[in-house]
Amino acid sequence: MTKISAAITGIASYVPDYILTNEELEKMIDTNDEWIMSRTGIKERHILKGEGLGTSFMGAKAVQALLEKTNTKPEEVELLICATTTPDMIFPATANIICFEVGINNAFSYDMQAACSGFLYALTAASQFIETGKYKKVIVVGADKMSSIIDYTDRSTCIIFGDGAGAVMLEPNTEGLGIQDSILKSDGAGWVHLHQKAGGSRRPPTLETVQNKEHFVYQEGSAVFKHAVKAMSDTAYELMQRNNLIADDIAFLVPHQANKRIIDATAARMGLNEDKVMLTIHKYGNTTNATIPLCISDYEKQLKKGDNLVLAAFGGGFTWGAMYIKWAYNA
Repeated sequence: MTKISAAITGIASYVPDYILTNEELEKMIDTNDEWIMSRTGIKERHILKGEGLGTSFMGAKAVQALLEKTNTKPEEVELLICATTTPDMIFPATANIICFEVGINNAFSYDMQAACSGFLYALTAASQFIETGKYKKVIVVGADKMSSIIDYTDRSTCIIFGDGAGAVMLEPNTEGLGIQDSILKSDGAGWVHLHQKAGGSRRPPTLETVQNKEHFVYQEGSAVFKHAVKAMSDTAYELMQRNNLIADDIAFLVPHQANKRIIDATAARMGLNEDKVMLTIHKYGNTTNATIPLCISDYEKQLKKGDNLVLAAFGGGFTWGAMYIKWAYNA
């Protein structure tokens, strides 16, 4: 029996028009372009403006573009998973709203929450439905409106995050292309270093939590950086070892775009030169679940059928992982 793998057969992305530059941030907080660039590698980030617009707005834009690009009718889609840390609401799932907005009415959908690793988690989950023969067309969305949970008086976090969305189509492949392997991990002890203090069932919203700014991202930067460097680099290297890959075999590392220094450390651990690293952090910042699909979308025209890609991510919680993909088409 021919083995079925889940292959990405199309990708699309969306970022809002408004660009928040380092120069503009200099007018808001005590910082400057050199300080931000030297510590993060971020030059600008896109921010979603507009009354009543949430993560689903960007996700729907990316999915609509994906449907058009792949000549897929909405009713052909059988499953949609949205990886997000900033859902429109506690319920219903943002995935449900995206499906409604683009006319996908013959599918089931749900959200995946694993902070910045969510897109890899969702890809892995979605691939199982393809590999078992259950479904033929599955969409995975990575989208976040991080500006909705950022305190723009907090220099340690407001310089990092941006808004955006990306979506991929997964379909069966029998040529040995597509998702080959993944390693996903988590360690709940890390939650103290990176989390949102209030808004959930443990600490529901009150006047006090709002006044104390507890509905924004809380991050202990040095601790997160230390764990992220080790987790991302070690897992990517482990994936290479497990699949007998050397640096020359890899076309691109597709890293989560949280910090340029973390990306550099991961590439160095894998023995990769800069020209083999997808980099978009300078123009998008950290868009959480959208960083990896935004990278692939930006670099799509450089990819060739059969190229080996290693995806790697690290997120709050802590969550992290790496994935090995053989690219399935020529752009």
